[in-house]
Amino acid sequence: MNETAYDILKPSAEIRFRKELDYLISVDSATKPEHWQLSPQAVVDYIMGKKFADGFEIEPKYIGKRNIIEMAVATLATDRALLLMGLPGTAKSWVSEHLAAAISGDSGLLVQGTAGLSEESLRYNWNFALLIAQGPSKAALIASPVMKAMEKGAIVRIEELTRIPAEIQDSLITVLSEKLISIPELNQQVFAKKGFNLIATANDKDKGVHELSSAMKRRFNTIYLPLPESLEDEVKIVQQRLGDFCTDFNMKLQTDPIREIEKLVVLFRELRTGKTIDGKLKLKIPSSTLSTAEAISVMTAAQSMATYFSKGEILPEHMYESIYSTIVRDKDQDLQIWKEYLETVMRNRADWENYYQLFKDILR
Repeated sequence: MNETAYDILKPSAEIRFRKELDYLISVDSATKPEHWQLSPQAVVDYIMGKKFADGFEIEPKYIGKRNIIEMAVATLATDRALLLMGLPGTAKSWVSEHLAAAISGDSGLLVQGTAGLSEESLRYNWNFALLIAQGPSKAALIASPVMKAMEKGAIVRIEELTRIPAEIQDSLITVLSEKLISIPELNQQVFAKKGFNLIATANDKDKGVHELSSAMKRRFNTIYLPLPESLEDEVKIVQQRLGDFCTDFNMKLQTDPIREIEKLVVLFRELRTGKTIDGKLKLKIPSSTLSTAEAISVMTAAQSMATYFSKGEILPEHMYESIYSTIVRDKDQDLQIWKEYLETVMRNRADWENYYQLFKDILR
C-alpha cells in the first residue's frame, strides 16, 4: 500500500497505528489463535493502552472497563460471533474497527447495514457480463466481505445489524452456525478458515426497527458498551479525540481547551441524566442523546472555528451553535428545556457567567 496516514482523510486503524501494531507483533510471544497476528492479551493491550519497560507506549483506544474488551476478545477467539450493543456514541464502531485491525491486520472487510441491503451483499454476487458470456464460474463470482473474511480466516464487520431487514439478517445463520456459504450455481461451498469471525454493531435506539430473530440472537455473544461512567473518563475521551483531530487536520491548539471540554461534558451529562452533577437539582431531559460522540463533534467544530476565524483559542461563541443544534432537536420541547437549564443551572455558576450571558443574549 503506497498511501500513508497523511495522504488519507481518515486512515484505517491498521494504517494510523502501524507502528504500535508492528511493535506489539515483535514483542508478542503469547499463544495466538490461528490466523491472528496478535495474541488475545496483546489485542487487549493495543486497545486499552500499555507502557512497556523500554519506554514504548501504546495509546489507549478505548477508555472504559478492561474486562469489557477482554470479554469481546475472548468471544472472537471462539466460534461465537460478537454483537456490540449500546447507545449512539458509545464507540461501538471504533472498538469494532480496532479489534479487526489488531486481530486480522485489516479492518476494511465491512458491510454497512441499511434497510435496502440485499442478501447478495452478505453472501456473493455476480459479474453479469461474465455470467452471460461464460455462465456461472469462479471468475464471474463477486465475493462479499463476509465470504472474503471466511476465505482469509479474518474478521468481518457488520455495522448497524438491526437496520437490516430480518429476512436478510437470517441469511447469516448458516454462516454463523455451519461456517460455510453454499454456491448452488457452482455446486460448491466456501468453508471458513480458522480465525474467521464476525463483529456486528447495533444501536439501542434502533430496538424494534428490525429485531434479531431468536436463531440470530443465539449465535451472538452480546456485549453492551456503556457511556463513560465518570466525568473524568468522558473528559479524557473528548480531549484525546480533539487532539487526534488537530493532528489529522494540522490545527494547532494555542491554549489548552480543557476548561471548555469540562464545561461541555458537564452540560451534556446533566441534561443526559436529568440531574446536576451534585445531584441536588432534577432536570428535564431533551430528546437528543447528548453522547460523548456529540461532545467530540461540538469540540472539533469549535476548534475549526478557532483555527480559521480566530487566533486558535476556543471561545464560548465558537461552541454555541453546535451545542444549541445538538440539544434542540425538537423546538417545541427541547428549546424550553434549554432555556430552563440556562436559568436554573448555568446562571447560578460563577465560573459559567460568560457562557450564560452569551448564550442568553443569542437566544433573544
